[in-house]
Amino acid sequence: MKDIVWSKILSVEVEEIDEDHRKLVGIFNTLGHAVRDRESAEYLAVTLEELINCTVWHFSHEERLMLKYRYPEMEEHKAEHRDLIESAKELQAKLLRSDKSVADEHIVFLERWLTEHILTTDMRLGSYLARAM
Repeated sequence: MKDIVWSKILSVEVEEIDEDHRKLVGIFNTLGHAVRDRESAEYLAVTLEELINCTVWHFSHEERLMLKYRYPEMEEHKAEHRDLIESAKELQAKLLRSDKSVADEHIVFLERWLTEHILTTDMRLGSYLARAM
């Protein structure tokens, strides 16, 4: 399992959003290292909770910017945010119910979840905000 490495490819060209994304990538990498290092289930659960909480905060940050700058795709973007958070919380609940730890397959799911959202939906938002701000 490898880290997500921040690069220009992940930049949406809006510094405050990029800063949030760098933080999310850092927490994701911390979670990946914890899985690799076979940290305790409690540590993994807390780290996953931190990733979810930071993501919820980040999404509200993006949504504030969408409102302020009247982003035309706001409703679709917000719906994707809701779906992403729901998926992450379902994973978290599943792990808690089964008393299992985060596994490599969960990290792959979370990596795809994070990078695909940045590379598609957030790139469109960044492009719009770069012109509107």
